[in-house]
Amino acid sequence: MKKIIVSILAAVLAVSAAFAQNDVQAAVQKALSGSHFKDVRATVENGVATLTGTVDLYADKVRADQKVRHVKGVQAIRDEIQVAGPEISDQQLQAKLINTVAYSLVGYVPVAFQAISVQVHNGVVELAGHAAGPIAASDAVAAVENTKGVKDVIDNIQVDPLSPMDNQIRMEAYRKIYGFPSLNKYAMDPAKPIRIQVANGHITLYGTVDNQGDKNAAGIQANSVPGAFSVTNNLQVANGGNEKPGK
Repeated sequence: MKKIIVSILAAVLAVSAAFAQNDVQAAVQKALSGSHFKDVRATVENGVATLTGTVDLYADKVRADQKVRHVKGVQAIRDEIQVAGPEISDQQLQAKLINTVAYSLVGYVPVAFQAISVQVHNGVVELAGHAAGPIAASDAVAAVENTKGVKDVIDNIQVDPLSPMDNQIRMEAYRKIYGFPSLNKYAMDPAKPIRIQVANGHITLYGTVDNQGDKNAAGIQANSVPGAFSVTNNLQVANGGNEKPGK
């Protein structure tokens, strides 16, 4: 009799588990019902959701992962979604993304305060350098994730400390550098400014200038900022070598 009862209980539990898994499977499919996920397939087994198929943008892959992760009953995700879309050379994609990142930050804080670098290898984009605050950093990542041709994104952006002292130094450096007659031309194109990075009172300049005189002038102006502890002039002169990270 005990064996019969145990067998019945096991059968009931197995049926309940099957129904529960079907419920999770249905919930996952519902979460991926948007048009962005029309080519995405999902299976659920023992709480693990496996995602396959293709999307047009890397951002859609991220969204699919996030949507499924919030489904009740999903304990882990195996994300095997591939990013389709156009094939673009790394060089073309990098040039495009440098502009995309620069223009996506216009209107938040002066783009001159963002020193975010972009590197591309086989469609995988690495973002590094510095951002003046977490919003600027997340906006830069979002802009890259929503660009066609991007297969994956590695976010190594360092967010500079937010402090009244740094903000004051940042603004004063901006006024002194861009207020100098021979340097205000660099404010014309958001993709090619002199970039002013400030962390704990230390100023670092990034970007490319037309000549050595402009580089020297920017360094002199930055060194005249009250309260700044140090100035590192990493500006590069056009046709004078590769630019350091932070372009």
